[in-house]
Amino acid sequence: MEFAVALPVVTLVVLGLVTAVVLVDRVGRMQAAAGAAARALGRADEAAATRAVSTIAPGASTTVSRVDGIVCVDVHGSAGGLFAAVPLRATGCAADGGR
Repeated sequence: MEFAVALPVVTLVVLGLVTAVVLVDRVGRMQAAAGAAARALGRADEAAATRAVSTIAPGASTTVSRVDGIVCVDVHGSAGGLFAAVPLRATGCAADGGR
């Protein structure tokens, strides 16, 4: 294969791999934020929950639900950059009331 043909293909593959790493990192951060926020809300510490999400996953939004002594936090966001249209979501749950 000629170098002029192979170089764009290699560039696209490397770009795809870097993008995949960025997406996985963002989802991991959102998962950590959801877990930390759920634990904070389980202790009735709303300020810590807000801080956790804004620090760990800046720009993400949250939805909180409480059912049968469990508090769950859904964190929604996007990948940003070229993949801003890709919706990302992570959920963390904890015992409500510190039990």
